[in-house]
Amino acid sequence: MEAGVQNICLDVTRSLGAKRWIAPAPEVMRHAAAITRETQLPEAVAILLAQRGIDPEQAMRFLSPALRDLLPDPRHLRDMDKAAARILAAVTTRQKIAIFADYDVDGGSSAALLVDWLRQMGQTATLYVPDRIDEGYGPNIPAMQELGAAHDLIICVDCGTLSHEPIAAAGCDVVVLDHHLGGATLPECVAVVNPNRQDETGELGHLCAAAVVFLVLVEMNRRLREDHGKTGPDLIAMLDLVALATVADVAPLIGVNRAFVRQGLTVMARRQRTGLVALCDVARLDRPPSAYHLGFVLGPRINAGGRIGEADLGARLLCTTNMQEATELAQRLESLNTDRRDIEAAVRAAALEQAESRGLDGPLVWAAGEGWHAGVVGIVASRLKETTNRPAVVIGFDGDAGKGSGRSVSGVDLGAAIQKLAAEGMIEKGGGHKMAAGLSLSRAQLEPAMDRLSALLARQGAGGETHQDLRVDAVILPSAATPELLAQMEQAGPFGASSPAPRFVLPSLRISFTKPVGENHLKFTATDGGPSRLEGIAFGAMDGPLGPALQEAQTSGRKLHLAGRLEVNHWQGRVKVQLRLEDAAWADASKGA
Repeated sequence: MEAGVQNICLDVTRSLGAKRWIAPAPEVMRHAAAITRETQLPEAVAILLAQRGIDPEQAMRFLSPALRDLLPDPRHLRDMDKAAARILAAVTTRQKIAIFADYDVDGGSSAALLVDWLRQMGQTATLYVPDRIDEGYGPNIPAMQELGAAHDLIICVDCGTLSHEPIAAAGCDVVVLDHHLGGATLPECVAVVNPNRQDETGELGHLCAAAVVFLVLVEMNRRLREDHGKTGPDLIAMLDLVALATVADVAPLIGVNRAFVRQGLTVMARRQRTGLVALCDVARLDRPPSAYHLGFVLGPRINAGGRIGEADLGARLLCTTNMQEATELAQRLESLNTDRRDIEAAVRAAALEQAESRGLDGPLVWAAGEGWHAGVVGIVASRLKETTNRPAVVIGFDGDAGKGSGRSVSGVDLGAAIQKLAAEGMIEKGGGHKMAAGLSLSRAQLEPAMDRLSALLARQGAGGETHQDLRVDAVILPSAATPELLAQMEQAGPFGASSPAPRFVLPSLRISFTKPVGENHLKFTATDGGPSRLEGIAFGAMDGPLGPALQEAQTSGRKLHLAGRLEVNHWQGRVKVQLRLEDAAWADASKGA
């Protein structure tokens, strides 16, 4: 029997989305039953914990992650002592400090953490964010020379691990706080604090750069307390930035990352960081943010400046304490994000057409085009990856020079493969981490490099699936989809990378109402014939089979199995549970469920 067939959910072997629905394995269900017996938690919550390998005696502690229990000792990271000592020395002697930050959310959050901490210590730092188009990713020689001539210390955040020549050209002390995959050698500088250095254990490799910076601040506060008898700035109040970066950089929400995000969301709900308050208001976010909002509402807006506008807008927004400035920056980012969507849509359509003509069944999906904006190729690569369930690379060319981004799938280390291409001389430069990477190459290098990358990824198992599966957590009735259940499920969160939100199947429902919204979305109402009714939204449904099927079900009365994520919908003071539909299957065999 084919692996997984014994766990088919509701006998759905080919849904409307051409997927096979896979229920939890029998051993997971037995584990979940033990958790329910021990804790009296609902079955749906117990299944989620069982799938994460949580034992019954660990369940209640897992649902309430405490930062003090999960925070690693910063001194376990190499060069931590050197980095903390050098930064503190610069503060004590009033030296001039510059922060060189990457242009994405993680870089901006990392910079803002340092700016905030230094500000509370009475120190002002110079913020420098390179232009994505003109300067590219990471430190470059002209910028580092200019900063080095005017400063005593440069702190590179979310970049720098592979920047040997620019750091050597700085002419002043440099500290690197990063999380990108390290090479065989490190740049010559005071310290490189990076859990993904090759001489690290990798135990903290899931941290984003902002989390690494936070650990440095923890160590500096400890030194202030033990060596000088002083109390450092309140670091708990800075966890909003760590949470934002962790989610937006798609860091896995495991271990201490869960605690960072849970506590950070609590801090963010207090609306104390000027820039985030302004951004929430401009985005019309009228309730405390969730992990979803960090990744899909706030993150894209902060990133918009680095993608298609002024690279430092996001970092400046997170650093400012002036509400007027914050509002102006937030409005500018909102406008740029709208422009970014339009540019992205055009590139996505062209990239998908090109990739389809090349074939979508190999270990790598890739596309390249003249004039494709470097600021959106990463997003488009992510869309291709989601569509094909394969690693994807998208490259934009300006003449002979190409800059691209890649996104990977679970179990395939794209960053290491691209770094190997660079080491072999098949591309000009490249690197990143397991799930995301960037590269630069010439037109002549394009085809050979993509062929070689395909071969490297194939060795890791990319493209080996013969079909796509949709994994579901539980089958429930509409009457069980209550705000109370979702509140209990949320305790197992936050949900995101490596910790997906639970996916439910609601069986044999009739569709009583449908309404197209926007360009291609569909709202609907489903019922099982009882008093309970469930409202739902199917994004992009009219571009595929879901929308027409829902409309047909409303007309014909045929029943559908519905699969998706449950979420709380706040509207005019009312709280309702809504289904975010991902897939559906006809409930009657005559339709080929």
